[in-house]
Amino acid sequence: MNSLIPNGRQNALKKKTEWPNLSALKSLKELNLKLPSPEGDAKKGLDSVLGSFATYARLKGRYDDDWIDRLNHLYTTIIFIIFTIVVSTKQYVGEPIHCWCPAQFTSGHRDYANNVCWISNTYYVPFEERIPLHREGKQQKEIGYYQWVPMILLFQALLFKVPCILWRILGASGGVNLDKIVTLAADTQFVAPEDRERTIKHIVRYMDRWLENAREYRSGCLIRMRQTLSKYCCIVWGKRYGNYLFIIYMVIKIFYMGNAVGQLFILNEFLGTNYNLYGFEVLSHLANGDDWTESPRFPRVTMCDFEIRQMQNVHKYTVQCVLPINLFNEKIFIFIWFWLVFVSTFSAGNFLIWFYAMVFRQHRIRYLKKFLRVNECYKTELDKKMAVKFADQYLRHDGIFVLRLVGKNANDVLVSELVLQLWNHYRNKPLFRHANPISDDNSNV
Repeated sequence: MNSLIPNGRQNALKKKTEWPNLSALKSLKELNLKLPSPEGDAKKGLDSVLGSFATYARLKGRYDDDWIDRLNHLYTTIIFIIFTIVVSTKQYVGEPIHCWCPAQFTSGHRDYANNVCWISNTYYVPFEERIPLHREGKQQKEIGYYQWVPMILLFQALLFKVPCILWRILGASGGVNLDKIVTLAADTQFVAPEDRERTIKHIVRYMDRWLENAREYRSGCLIRMRQTLSKYCCIVWGKRYGNYLFIIYMVIKIFYMGNAVGQLFILNEFLGTNYNLYGFEVLSHLANGDDWTESPRFPRVTMCDFEIRQMQNVHKYTVQCVLPINLFNEKIFIFIWFWLVFVSTFSAGNFLIWFYAMVFRQHRIRYLKKFLRVNECYKTELDKKMAVKFADQYLRHDGIFVLRLVGKNANDVLVSELVLQLWNHYRNKPLFRHANPISDDNSNV
């Protein structure tokens, strides 16, 4: 039968029935084309699990700061956004206010009363007091914050994010990618030894080029005086003086601390009460066994005045309203008070720790000596003198600052290896040992 089919037709049929060869399959894989596979569903499940881990990794943020910074700009921001969603849902999905209207009001009248009282503010009068007769007395007791709670919470979240944005912008101009350095160093904890050693060498070469490019190669009396001032007291700062990143980081720390403290006073103005003392009052009520949930700052039963025009007549009504939303607001702002105190306290302590560790010269040198001793590089008198120059002339503030960031985001074992490799680079670069010589006083610090 094959003899009845022309040779060209036979070749065409043969090509149609042939399976693609291995090289064709390989090219398909290189083009990332999806081939049918019995493990497709399992792969999708694995991808979803890995995707969740990737989402969590993105949530952790970058590694160019420490955990106190992330407490401010990441976790606190998330908390405020969650509170914003909770309050907004109650306001715009549920019914945030209910007013007790006269019996003659229809359902439309009641809806109107609820809406007009919600947007025009209410005022709080305890049941043991008489309702003020004059408008001025009512305005003094007016509550005008509850409509704006979602906006103020969102604004607070933005304020906690601003210092982080400033740090990313200003830190990027420092000539080094801090996030990449710390991330690569942290990732070496989970790789093979040969990959770990190769990565550390890459990091050291990168830092060495950065430190070399940031060095001041000019000479002169004024240059030496500025270098000395930057070494001891950070009065003079800049990339050429080796303290640019550190000074910016400390300023950002002050922003974090000031933001947390300042928000207590911002809320004090927003709520119109002594909010900065709110937490102490709650603790006092708890200690005395009093009911701490009934606070005049967040009243649940208020009064509302409104007018209805009928033809030429204007009818005035005073109704009593309940604000269920204040049940949430009260608990939220109690938590916020304690959280702001917690964040501001830890931010202040963290600032003092960094200041103590980095501003004083002997503490920077002592930090490096610890790792040099571990690596048995601090034995002779020459090593001791070179260690001081290693800290003052080679690494300087910014180099030690990067090492401390690696230690806070990874561990001291990695810092020890980085210090050893940087030490070897320094010893093999006579230019760095003798350029811009500074007197060896206090070399035994």
